[in-house]
Amino acid sequence: MSETTSQSASQVSLFRNWISLTGLIVALASLLAFALLFLFDTLAHFSNPYMGVMIYMVTPTFLVLGVLVGIGGVLLERRGLRRVAAGEKQAFLLIDLSRPRHRRILGGFVVAALFFFLFTAFASYQAYHFTESVQFCGHACHMVMKPELTTYEHSPHARVACTSCHIGSGATWFVRSKLSGAYQVYAVLANKYPRPVPTPIKNLRPAQETCEQCHWPKAFVGNLDRVYAHFLTDASNTPYTVRLSLKVGGADPSHGPVGGIHWHMNVANKIEYIAADKERQTIPWVRATDSQSVVTEFRSTGFTNDPSQYVIRRMDCMDCHNRPAHKYGKPDSVVDLAIALGRIDRAIPSVKSNAVAVLLQSYPTQQRAMEGIATQLIGQYPNDPRIRLVIDIVQQIYRDNMFPEMKASWRNYPDNIGHKDWYGCFRCHDGEHKTADKKNSIKANDCNACHLILAQGRGAELQKLTPEGQPFAHPGGDIGEMKCHDCHFGGLVQ
Repeated sequence: MSETTSQSASQVSLFRNWISLTGLIVALASLLAFALLFLFDTLAHFSNPYMGVMIYMVTPTFLVLGVLVGIGGVLLERRGLRRVAAGEKQAFLLIDLSRPRHRRILGGFVVAALFFFLFTAFASYQAYHFTESVQFCGHACHMVMKPELTTYEHSPHARVACTSCHIGSGATWFVRSKLSGAYQVYAVLANKYPRPVPTPIKNLRPAQETCEQCHWPKAFVGNLDRVYAHFLTDASNTPYTVRLSLKVGGADPSHGPVGGIHWHMNVANKIEYIAADKERQTIPWVRATDSQSVVTEFRSTGFTNDPSQYVIRRMDCMDCHNRPAHKYGKPDSVVDLAIALGRIDRAIPSVKSNAVAVLLQSYPTQQRAMEGIATQLIGQYPNDPRIRLVIDIVQQIYRDNMFPEMKASWRNYPDNIGHKDWYGCFRCHDGEHKTADKKNSIKANDCNACHLILAQGRGAELQKLTPEGQPFAHPGGDIGEMKCHDCHFGGLVQ
């Protein structure tokens, strides 16, 4: 090989090949996507943890892929140069614009590259909005998030974006969401996610930064009239209805009398507590500071520890409204509702107890649950054509509220509103929280403190309204000092 040939071969750039140029285009498009997604996410009012996955995991993956393709082209080109040095003929990438064929190839490559860049920009914009959507949050990890998505779609917050409550605004939470999103992807890919998915209690933002952006805490609400229709588990499915006046009340005297359930809101009063468990179901210590700055400390029996050794939390909306968008229906309650709405025929003997019983059974999968529900109910009513509709309704109730693959149901998620199936209000209002001198305690079993029973029973009994309130008449007889959750737990009375 001549000296001239060797010099020309050594002067040829190793990047002058179509493979390396293609890798370069992919790498540059990835950088463009990274820049656009980062800009969108930075300027957005709310952040999304999954957007961090797109920015810091997906786009770098394509960037690395483009670089590897480019390096592959370089290695192939280097091999070609060695062949030239050995005297073999090698056609280098040479663009001669005086040749029509070269102009066509170059023009096509430039047009394709421009289209690829424009497509990358458009796709980045669409990807950003898609990751902000509820569909992405719920369907990206379908089996994992199915319980949360299903219960969300049946909640009062079904038109509120997931990120508005779970993340909110602020630079600190922006960073936390990125780290959280990256780990969630790893957990799903490595099958290391817990079943059921735990409620994010520990790292939940204060309600002032999320809930109160829509719900004005100073607005006086007053009383709310509520009717709760129940059906007994006897053969006649006997109705038993309770009509309540809930003393929602308020805590701002400029909007109405101070009192009721919302007296606890941190507007004029300050309630602090210590939780002995991560679910915040056991509360041994409470400190109340009223609008006159009078401080009262309550301790449950047996709690003598120094409060400074614990994390003291200030009570806010989420301590009671802890299932605002992911409420799992309890079998007895959802069956009661279906009967009250006429979806389940009350004339079918013992349909309440039998429907609840099949919902309480353990099934390995939802498909097996559908089969089990149908088999058991048909076995209970083999000659009653009305049971077909009941089966459809009960199966739908199960699909909406119970997810055996994720081990998720009402059993796993305490609901602190009320006190029928969970401790709820009685976490503090149990009569066991007393001052040091034992003279004062947090009120317990004082039904009229939070609601008035206007009417209860069935038929003509419901027409006899009592504005001052009635004592609760348990349909099963006198229960003494027992609390609701001592017997009730979402199913048949224990």
